[in-house]
Amino acid sequence: MKTASLAPKTEAEVWLRILHPDRELSPRVARAILGLSFPKDDVTRMHELSAKARAGTLTPEEDGEMDNFERVGSILSILKSKARQALKHSGRGA
Repeated sequence: MKTASLAPKTEAEVWLRILHPDRELSPRVARAILGLSFPKDDVTRMHELSAKARAGTLTPEEDGEMDNFERVGSILSILKSKARQALKHSGRGA
C-alpha cells in the first residue's frame, strides 16, 4: 500500500523540503547561509518593480518577476532565521 504524501502547494514548499530547514545546521553551514544575499542588480530591479507596483503600472510579466523575487526572498529569510538559531544554540553567535 502506498503512503499518501501531501503535494506541495508552492515552489517555496518544494525548496524547503529539499533544504530541510527542520534539521540542525552546523555552525559552518549557518554562517554560509547568513552570507547569502541578492546581488546589487537584483536589489535595484526589485526597487524598480516595487515602484511600478505602487504606481499600478506593472505588466503581467513584471508581476511574475516580482512574485519570483518575493518567493526567493521568503525562503532566504526562513533559512537565515534557522541559521541564526543554529549559531545561537551552538554558542557561536554570527
